[in-house]
Amino acid sequence: MNFRVTKSLVLAVAAAASLVAAGANAQDKPAAKAPADAAASRWDIFAGYSYLAPHGTVQVVQPETFEVLPVSYQAVDVGGLFSGAYFFNRHVGAQVEFGLHEYGSAGSGKNNDGFQTYQGGLIFRYPTADITPFAHFLAGGALVGGPEHEPKTWGPALTVGGGMDYNTPLFNHHFAIRLFQADYEYMHANFGPGVYGGRANINAARLSAGMVFHIGSIVPPPPVTYACSASPISIFPGEPITITGTAENLNPKKPAVYTWSGAGASGSATTTQIATASLAPGSYTVKGSVSDGPKPGRSADCSATFTVKDFEPPTISCSANPTTIKPGDTSAITATGVSPQNRPLTYAYAASTGSVSGSGTSATFSSAGASPGAATITCTVTDDKGKTASATTSVTIEAPFVAPPPVISPLCSITFEKDKKRPTRVDNEAKACLDGIALTLKSRSDATAAIVGFSTADEKAPPKKAKKGAPVVDVASQRAVNTKDYLVTEGGIDASRITVYTGSGDGQKVEDYLIPSGATFDVSGATKVADDVKPETRKPLGAKSGKKAAQ
Repeated sequence: MNFRVTKSLVLAVAAAASLVAAGANAQDKPAAKAPADAAASRWDIFAGYSYLAPHGTVQVVQPETFEVLPVSYQAVDVGGLFSGAYFFNRHVGAQVEFGLHEYGSAGSGKNNDGFQTYQGGLIFRYPTADITPFAHFLAGGALVGGPEHEPKTWGPALTVGGGMDYNTPLFNHHFAIRLFQADYEYMHANFGPGVYGGRANINAARLSAGMVFHIGSIVPPPPVTYACSASPISIFPGEPITITGTAENLNPKKPAVYTWSGAGASGSATTTQIATASLAPGSYTVKGSVSDGPKPGRSADCSATFTVKDFEPPTISCSANPTTIKPGDTSAITATGVSPQNRPLTYAYAASTGSVSGSGTSATFSSAGASPGAATITCTVTDDKGKTASATTSVTIEAPFVAPPPVISPLCSITFEKDKKRPTRVDNEAKACLDGIALTLKSRSDATAAIVGFSTADEKAPPKKAKKGAPVVDVASQRAVNTKDYLVTEGGIDASRITVYTGSGDGQKVEDYLIPSGATFDVSGATKVADDVKPETRKPLGAKSGKKAAQ
């Protein structure tokens, strides 16, 4: 076989692919996509283009010089690959393959290598609706020629590789396109001694693509399945029930035969009606069968269960309006009973506290004599069969109002830090605060005031230059007393409404508090000032008489 034969073969494969594409374009409507669980083919026949890249060197004895020179194989750009695979099941099969790659670079002045491979082995695939990846392992013989006028010689060949097929809807899903096939191929040839002789160990990479034809089917048609359902599934005696059978995978070319049995079912259609007037309460089963032929898998059975119920008890809902009342008030109770079979109903009421009276669908709850809190009212309905139902609602009885205890509130505070010579004097800035306090006390005639005076640690210690036996002035008490004196003399507040204290804290200030009627003054660290502490005169402490003192 020569280069022209190979080229003609490849052109024939390309022409066949063009005809397939033209046939696909000529279809009025595209074929339906194959389902994901469609049966796999029994045979796969492949024909396509192949490119071979051999890697190997032969030590060639030259004819004139007898010099030994290494010559390497060249890639074969134009080749063909043909294979047939028979599958034992969906995934495993046996494959035979013929590869033709001649010649590498004949006529170019380089070499004239050529390869023919005949191999067989195992193939593994994973068929899906769209693509089918595969892998194969082959062994056989190779007819190798070249690379420099070596005669064609047989040798062993091994191939391992795989690829992927794209499954088209053409020809009812029997035509696929091999997107690629990538193989590693090993070949060995011994051309013997002498001119153009030598040994070749060839490692080749092979890439192929082409057409795949799926023939036959492995998986038989899916078995018939049959499902039955009852509608409704639960009824009272006398109500009708329909049993429906749904079959799948029936042969549309053959008539299907339906049969029914159990619980009074009969007929030869896909549905049957059940008369329930004579059936006692309980559970019943109807069986159905379908068949479209005597072969295995062409018939199926199903069953459907329904329940005949006993008459149901009534139901009731209960509500109160209003849901919150004051002690001694009443609330309207409304009950709504329903009998599924429209039986006559009677009503009764009970309360966890208080009392409830009435009949029919309405009653009245009275909270007289009940303690504050939630009262539960139970509404009960009874039908003429003695079946009952109950529901509850609640009414909250509010507790009597109790006024909150009075709370002491702080008023404005005054400081004595600015006047170093008269540290207990109530200055004009402090008077503005005290005037406001006076107005508050006048508007709250039932309230009193507490005044707490404070002093610093230095003020509490005896003066260093004080005369022996001289009394230590209680600055905190004096500040509180002076503040009270201003409220009494200038603010017009009754002295009995003001109590003075000293505080345990540190500071040159007076804090004022409003004490509502019924409240008790209780400030941590406050001590009541003795009654013998008198307010100071308006002039500074220790000031001399005369014009200078008046200043």
